[in-house]
Amino acid sequence: MPGIKSFILKHLPIHHFKSYRSYSQDGEDMVLKSFYENKKGYKGFYVDVGAHHPVRYSNTYYFYKKGWRGLNIEPTPTAITPFNILRSRDINLNVGVGSAHKTLTFYCFNEPALNTFSEELALEVDKKDNKYKIIQRVKVEVVPLRDLLKKYLPAGVKIDFMTVDVEGLDFEVLKSNDWDKYSPEYLMVEGHIDFEEIVNYDVYQFLAEKNYKLVAKTFRTLIFKYKI
Repeated sequence: MPGIKSFILKHLPIHHFKSYRSYSQDGEDMVLKSFYENKKGYKGFYVDVGAHHPVRYSNTYYFYKKGWRGLNIEPTPTAITPFNILRSRDINLNVGVGSAHKTLTFYCFNEPALNTFSEELALEVDKKDNKYKIIQRVKVEVVPLRDLLKKYLPAGVKIDFMTVDVEGLDFEVLKSNDWDKYSPEYLMVEGHIDFEEIVNYDVYQFLAEKNYKLVAKTFRTLIFKYKI
């Protein structure tokens, strides 16, 4: 057996068969991975706003497995326990993010990835699609992003990347941050928009003013880099 293994390693180098598993919905984590390929062994810090699930559709789980840690923010009431179990190195918060401290109605679907604070979006999805339905309405605390980062971001730690996916209210989340204090190197924001319309998109214009440039796009996500 050792002889066979040595033969395989010599004539069929194992790196030729190496592959990576994406946990994101559209491979966003693999796009981010490519940005850190020259930092072998690097372990950074992420912030995931609208984290949804510790593994499923996660833009951060690949990095967690590589030894990174971060801050996960998810308002779905049932989400906090799985995060605390499967992402125990992370800081996991069961709150919403918005423009001010308040309590809002959170619409929960039979598909948790669709959960949202947007009444307009929730009712639209519930009405037009027989497959996805609102199953619960709950009151959830909402806190501006700048206040959560001030309280929970470890002292002296920089944010390597941030991902924002809150089903319809992403712009409100972005506006609630203090960009002078908290500017991650990379920023992913949900955005269902065609290429030719991007320059007129409010999120694009807002982030351009904050010194970010668009560097990649997947089907559902825009990826920006801070221009240092």
